[in-house]
Amino acid sequence: MKVNIEKSWLKLLDKELNKKYFNNLIYYVKNQYNTKSCYPPRNLIFSAFDNCNLNDLKVVIIGQDPYHGPGQANGLCFSVDSNRVNPPSLNNIFKEISHDLDCKNRDNGNLIDWAKQGVMLLNSVLTVEDGLAGSHANKGWEKFTNNVIKLISENKQDVVFMLWGGYAKKKESIITNNNHLILKSGHPSPLSANRGYWFGNKHFSKCNDFLLKRRLSPIKWL
Repeated sequence: MKVNIEKSWLKLLDKELNKKYFNNLIYYVKNQYNTKSCYPPRNLIFSAFDNCNLNDLKVVIIGQDPYHGPGQANGLCFSVDSNRVNPPSLNNIFKEISHDLDCKNRDNGNLIDWAKQGVMLLNSVLTVEDGLAGSHANKGWEKFTNNVIKLISENKQDVVFMLWGGYAKKKESIITNNNHLILKSGHPSPLSANRGYWFGNKHFSKCNDFLLKRRLSPIKWL
């Protein structure tokens, strides 16, 4: 079953996209979109790939599944369109950036500019039914995205992986290349952040320091 995905990824993912489980997954997703309200819009399901060229990839941020409210999910984890109210987790990300880099607080919640710089904003599950968080979990998305992470680990060098919260931290075991940098902290959600597990992690400056030491351009987080 053909999937439209940014061409720089096709060679890396060719075998994965042709596996039986993935074809079954796409069949399931198409049926869900045809019969129910699902997010993100069909053309944005693979936005994490489409907006981050594999050749430019420097950072991977891992989320869980898309926002399940109307008009929120745009295919990039933690991101919302600029005309939407920023969710609490995203506001906490911006607060940490401001504290970490001693800069003004960002308010534009659309993180597509990060993606264009080489930040892959990858949810573990790429689709969700309206109002039902986790509704498309355990259908095959996790297998696909785990294999994507493995392939990135094996085929790229000097990538920064940001693992926020217990769910994302479980991905550490599949990042096997020691040339990568793994940054771990609590989740930016208010429940975690307000308990002291998020603020002060300095992931954004640590990321840029790592990139600069490898003669790669830093990310403009603002």
